[in-house]
Amino acid sequence: MMMAAARKSPNWFAIGVTAAAVVVVLVIAGVVWFANSQATSPGTVPESSAVNAETGAISIGSGDQTVDTYVDFMCPICNSFEQAYGPTLQQLADEGTITLNIHPISILDAQSQGTQYSTRAANAAYCVAVDDPANVPAFVTAMYAQQPREQTAGLDDATLATIAKDAGASDAVASCIDDGTYTRFVTAMTRETPSQTGSGIATPTIAINGTVLVNQTDLTGDPQKDIVDRLNG
Repeated sequence: MMMAAARKSPNWFAIGVTAAAVVVVLVIAGVVWFANSQATSPGTVPESSAVNAETGAISIGSGDQTVDTYVDFMCPICNSFEQAYGPTLQQLADEGTITLNIHPISILDAQSQGTQYSTRAANAAYCVAVDDPANVPAFVTAMYAQQPREQTAGLDDATLATIAKDAGASDAVASCIDDGTYTRFVTAMTRETPSQTGSGIATPTIAINGTVLVNQTDLTGDPQKDIVDRLNG
């Protein structure tokens, strides 16, 4: 009669190592997922009746038709657009013809010597909108009046807070600006900027009733032709 072969004891060390490896993989996967979610999360969303949490638009006026402007406060062409078209857009909003949706975005952070001026300026715009949206037009006008040149450090947070308060914002806006409360929201909304045909994301980007214009062909410097006639057409 043959004796049964001795049963081998399980290699608990090997099992333990394998289990530990699985845990490490799961932890790494969790870290990667968290990092990715943090990178794409909008962070703190501005809570204001004038801010669309889905699109990032700061709305001025309540007209049935819409004009959306996607602007970077360091963009010199955005400043030129503001000088040429801003008064007409404000008038159209004031008289109830349009809702003007301003999207402060940040595509020129690399032009501010590492200070991320575009993001900080856009964050400041949301801080003003949350404090009191009625002060947004004056803030935007003042920001362009004091626009820094590209390849400079841009305005510091204290200056942004001063501009905001001079536009009518309360003292509370300073801490919002200093803390960069809506920085991640700015980044998330910038990714949602519609592309212009043949040129990708650019500033300014203008959409009339949802139709995105092409800067090179649709913006001639004449607000009557480029904006008003399209609204009436």
